[in-house]
Amino acid sequence: MKVKHRTQSGFTLIEILVVIVIIGIIAGLIVPNVVGRDDQAKVTAAQSDIRAIANALEMYRLDNNHYPSTEQGLEALASRPSGFPEPRNYNEQGYLRRLPRDPWGNEFIYINSGRSFELYSLGADGSEGGEGVDAEIHYRDL
Repeated sequence: MKVKHRTQSGFTLIEILVVIVIIGIIAGLIVPNVVGRDDQAKVTAAQSDIRAIANALEMYRLDNNHYPSTEQGLEALASRPSGFPEPRNYNEQGYLRRLPRDPWGNEFIYINSGRSFELYSLGADGSEGGEGVDAEIHYRDL
C-alpha cells in the first residue's frame, strides 16, 4: 500500500507581505504624479468650453450681424433672446443645445463691448484674481 502525500499550494505570509510592500512602493511612486492632474484637467475642460462658446458667438454674429448684448447674455445662444438688439436671422435650433457651466460649477462671464466680447471663467476659486487654477481663463488668451 502506497501512501499518497498531498502537497498544499498557496501563499505564505511572507510572500503576501512582500507583494503588499511592492504594491505600496509602486503606489508611492505613481499616486503623487497622478493626483495633481485633476486640476489641470478642469482647466483644459474650461478652455475647451470657452472655445466652443466663442464659436457659437461667432455663428450668432454671422447670422445676426451683431453679438448678443451683455443683458441678453450667453442664454441667447441656447434660446431666442428678447430685447435689443433683436436677432433678425436667429437659428431656431439655437447655437448651443445648453449653456455649459465651468468645471467648478460657475457661470462663464460674458461682456459685449460693442464690436467684440469678453468671455472668461473665474477659475477654481470663483472670484477675480488668483494664480494657477484660481486664475481667470480668458478667451483672448487662448
